[in-house]
Amino acid sequence: MLLDVEGRRVLVVGGGAVATRRVRALLRAGADVRVVAPDVATEIAALELAITRRRFAPDDVREAWLVFACTDDPAVNAEVAAAARQRRTFCVRADDATGGTARTPAVARRDGLTVAVNAGDDPLRAVALRDAIDAALAAGDLPTARVRPDDTPPPAAGGWVALVGGGPGDPELITVRGKRLLEAADVVVVDRLAPRSLLAALRADVEIIDCGKSAHRHNLTQDEINAVLVDRGRAGRRVVRLKGGDPFVFGRGGEEWLACVAAGVPVSVVPGLSSALAAPAAAGIPLTHRGVAADFTVVSGHLDPGRSGEQDVDWPGLAAHGGTLVILMAMQRLAAITEALVVHGRSPQTPAAVVQHADSPVQRVLRAPLSEIAAAASREGMGAPAVVVVGEVVAVLEG
Repeated sequence: MLLDVEGRRVLVVGGGAVATRRVRALLRAGADVRVVAPDVATEIAALELAITRRRFAPDDVREAWLVFACTDDPAVNAEVAAAARQRRTFCVRADDATGGTARTPAVARRDGLTVAVNAGDDPLRAVALRDAIDAALAAGDLPTARVRPDDTPPPAAGGWVALVGGGPGDPELITVRGKRLLEAADVVVVDRLAPRSLLAALRADVEIIDCGKSAHRHNLTQDEINAVLVDRGRAGRRVVRLKGGDPFVFGRGGEEWLACVAAGVPVSVVPGLSSALAAPAAAGIPLTHRGVAADFTVVSGHLDPGRSGEQDVDWPGLAAHGGTLVILMAMQRLAAITEALVVHGRSPQTPAAVVQHADSPVQRVLRAPLSEIAAAASREGMGAPAVVVVGEVVAVLEG
């Protein structure tokens, strides 16, 4: 049973460390706290509450809804409990739980949940279990999503947008914070490559907006996505923009951030594990390795290497540098990209790899020399989503 003590009189008898903890908790709950004790701790004395500096008298219990006996004298605590029992007022004895008529559990509060643990006469056991449950809640290891829909819309001032990186696709690779925000969301705007299996655990009343962005199909344009985020945030909704990988690594998260800021909608970003890092690791390819590669470069393969423009990738520079090269969104132009690297000086025998559907049950890895990787991928029918890795590190762990 959880008691609502807001605005109700609660008597605390005692003025030491235990009484101080009880007083703090009661004040947080909005109780009308009265303290009776000959001496009180400095923290209690500094609070704005009624303090009677004398020994307890049975009549002190009068008008109290709840009583705490927190002195270091068992006889006084027994006297307090007896007076409360006579007036049919619940009493918690700090020194002997069985001597009172109510008990205070170890409590954890997180994300609108209250968990209370009682272990009989072993409070330290209760505290240990409470702490373990609280840690599991913080880590997202326990189900916390609402089962009963909340029909009361949040106030407009409470809306926010969170740009959440979902990682490469495996639902277990989202961050703890990202998962917690997802469970709290009223609206989820989801990408095609985000960990969609996480959507099944959401509340029934959560609005799910599918962007469905792919190379040849867009359910929503980027401007339309920005407008949705701003509209729902301004309406007071808790909005999660669930992306694959990391929001700020070729995820256009910066544009969404700027749109929210311009509209005055609170926005935050939760980093995600980018496929540029996850895919090579899943394939057993270290991007750096002592004596082999000391750096790596991540580039987009979305643009044609033969075109010219201000945002072109410096393929001649990357070919000459010789470090590890990670190319995202490259499958459509893989032949042109590998040809450009060879033309500009990268050895055609440089080890290369294509990692498709990384960190998923259907992951595929193909290794071949740089000059042959595009043709080999075509023969194997490998396409997006995939990450291409070029460099000596591709072969460093083989055998």
